[in-house]
Amino acid sequence: MTIRPDESIRVYRPGRIEPKIVCIGGGHGLSTMLRGLKRFTRNITAIVTVADDGGGSGVLRDDLGMLPPGDVRNCILALANTEPTMQKLLNYRFTSGSLSGQSFGNLFLAAMNGISDTFDEAVHRMGEVLAITGRVLPVTNQDVRLEAEFENGTTVLGESKIFYHKKEADCRIRLVRLVPEHPKALAESLDAIRLADVIVLGPGSLYTSIIPNFLVDGISEAVAGAGAVKILVLNIMTQEGETEGYTGADHVRALLRHGGRGIIDVCIANSEPVPEAAIAAYLAEGAGQLELDRAGIETLGIAVREYPLLAPGESARHEPLALARAILDVFETHRL
Repeated sequence: MTIRPDESIRVYRPGRIEPKIVCIGGGHGLSTMLRGLKRFTRNITAIVTVADDGGGSGVLRDDLGMLPPGDVRNCILALANTEPTMQKLLNYRFTSGSLSGQSFGNLFLAAMNGISDTFDEAVHRMGEVLAITGRVLPVTNQDVRLEAEFENGTTVLGESKIFYHKKEADCRIRLVRLVPEHPKALAESLDAIRLADVIVLGPGSLYTSIIPNFLVDGISEAVAGAGAVKILVLNIMTQEGETEGYTGADHVRALLRHGGRGIIDVCIANSEPVPEAAIAAYLAEGAGQLELDRAGIETLGIAVREYPLLAPGESARHEPLALARAILDVFETHRL
């Protein structure tokens, strides 16, 4: 039976060593996982992609010349220890005028960026103000864009354009690259990876949230050379405009193709049936439940562990505490 206490309850165990966990990704999947992990350890480092160019982040990126704040903001808020009113304020989105659709949290980080010498310094300062558990680091301070190449030979530049181009081209993504290529990784990110006990990839968008981190110079090598247990959290569903028709093994192969061997030891997958209502919504968009293909993953020399990970209700999302417990269980098992 899976125990899912209220998220507000701390579950640190007195006298137990809290593992140093590095989480690599972006988007809502990463922030969801962080909300669970912060209940078990204070030694968390979230390394976040900065290739986003859509929505409010894209507007601020174009207007102010800053790196996109959205994914970083979500991770900071997930790790924050603030009053409910402050959380509500930072999540507030303006509904009219020139700021329509913009998040106050994005503007807060933009202001921090304006009084800081570098983007990572701005992120650090915002984390201090919100008394976050652990820390959030951009994977690089360099201004990068994401380019995708498709199996029909066409390419598109811009993370926000990949979804639409894939739907129009009706073929799979062959690879993604950063423009300019080989940006320099933040030194703190590399240090955190080298010292980690656990490195977690995902969950989240395969090509636009997870893989872009491995296109930054030094990240793949640092992960491959780390002594940590390296875990990939597989998504529960495939993603429209990105991974329709993909199996779990397809996700792994794509990650290895971009990041190289040695970056994954274990895959964590959901074992619970997804509610039919949730599946129907995904099928209407051309996506669906992720088929694991355990044999295909194990052929690559990677172990597979399944856990009940679904959030309650008619959803297809990970429950934060259940996912955190699964990660720690894998750590305890595979470090021996």
